[in-house]
Amino acid sequence: MYAKGMATEPDVELAAVRFVCELFARNRHLSEGPVVCEAPEDTLEAIRRQGIPAQGRDLDDVVAEMEHDVIGYGYNADHARFLGFVPGPTSAISWLGDVIAAGYNRHAGSFANYPAGLAAEDTLLAWCAAKAGFPADTAGGLFVSGGSMANLTALAAARDAMLAAEDWGRGVAYVSDQTHSSVAKGLHIIGIPREHVHAIPCDDAWRMDIDALEAAIEADRAAGLIPFAVVGTAGSTNTGSVDPLREIARVCHEQHLWMHVDGAFGASVLITRYRDMLDGVELADSLSWDAHKWLFQTYSCGMVLLRDRKHLLATYSTHPEYLKDLKDRDDLVNSWDLGPELTRPARGLKLWFTLQAMGSEGLAEAVEHGFTLARWAEDEARKNPDIEIVSPAQMAMLNFRYAPAGLSEQELDELNLEISRRIVASGYAGVFTTELDGKKVLRICAIHPEAKEADMRGTIQQLNAYCAEVLAK
Repeated sequence: MYAKGMATEPDVELAAVRFVCELFARNRHLSEGPVVCEAPEDTLEAIRRQGIPAQGRDLDDVVAEMEHDVIGYGYNADHARFLGFVPGPTSAISWLGDVIAAGYNRHAGSFANYPAGLAAEDTLLAWCAAKAGFPADTAGGLFVSGGSMANLTALAAARDAMLAAEDWGRGVAYVSDQTHSSVAKGLHIIGIPREHVHAIPCDDAWRMDIDALEAAIEADRAAGLIPFAVVGTAGSTNTGSVDPLREIARVCHEQHLWMHVDGAFGASVLITRYRDMLDGVELADSLSWDAHKWLFQTYSCGMVLLRDRKHLLATYSTHPEYLKDLKDRDDLVNSWDLGPELTRPARGLKLWFTLQAMGSEGLAEAVEHGFTLARWAEDEARKNPDIEIVSPAQMAMLNFRYAPAGLSEQELDELNLEISRRIVASGYAGVFTTELDGKKVLRICAIHPEAKEADMRGTIQQLNAYCAEVLAK
């Protein structure tokens, strides 16, 4: 492993200790600095020109370059005022669990390679499935890279359960116009034609319109197509809205369709006192859930949960001759038989480690804090008569726009985009735009467990100031 002239294991050990100390020192003061660290073009060009050396370089130089010139630039999603996308602030406990798991580098595909680790993962998956209301005797799942893979994994099982292979080309799946783009991508990958992913309009609260869903199913059956799945959303990326899951379940039961719920963001509410927001999720056939979003885990840590894990086995289980020695007990199911990956990292251990250290109540309190942050932001926004609340605070999200009288819709769009650009450029907060009902709006997703009331009110106040600046010009 260590050729002549290369860094030795003691060198690597010392460098690792130094890095950990520097990382914690950085993170202690991260929220005092800018939310975005832009990479200078000359730095990017230097990395490109450097290429790959034939001979190894000094380890300390490589560590410094890695830390400061390569990984050090980008969006600081761990910043208390990074409020864009779904930020994914990371718990230091999760990071430590990830370091431990990566340090041992277990192949987490089978019990033979990873016996106690899979016992811990299976226990955790059972706990999460119980939070969703799935039956204990049949439920099961898998840790995957994230919501995109969780949705794909579940929908492939849905396809196999509901469609004959020769009918894949006639299969139709239903999403809403607020469903995450990963769903349509996953359906395309598993062989469902793009034109057979039908987007159902939403109501005024950005929830799937059930009357429109039922009409679409009827029309598609009349056209000779085969409806097979409906995808509801529990916490949409734009607004945090939750589709009427119980009504979707009713339609799926009556029409004999698979019900999948994309809970990549919002499923974390299941561990909190706000669990009733997801009423009806217990009736779903499958659920995606990202722990690296609102459970504060390092990337990547997603889950796919099924009401009956036999559907995962039916789609993914294989038994090649070179793996037969690793199937030593009939009562154990190897994780590689539940999803697409054969070789997989120990993704679930960091969440198990976090829950052991924090307890479920401690983690639930951290999730619930996001609701409060969004309410503080909305309360401050309502003090400005020029602000239009487009989607009020729900879960940890708020959408609004500056809409002073006398400006056209195009001018309002340009105004809000410029306000976003200015606050990001200032480094104070990461607030980006999205589009709702044809309007460009400012969107806040506030889930950082250490963000304070002053952060939220201060962000709105800064936005107000940038609005005034733009209007003055």
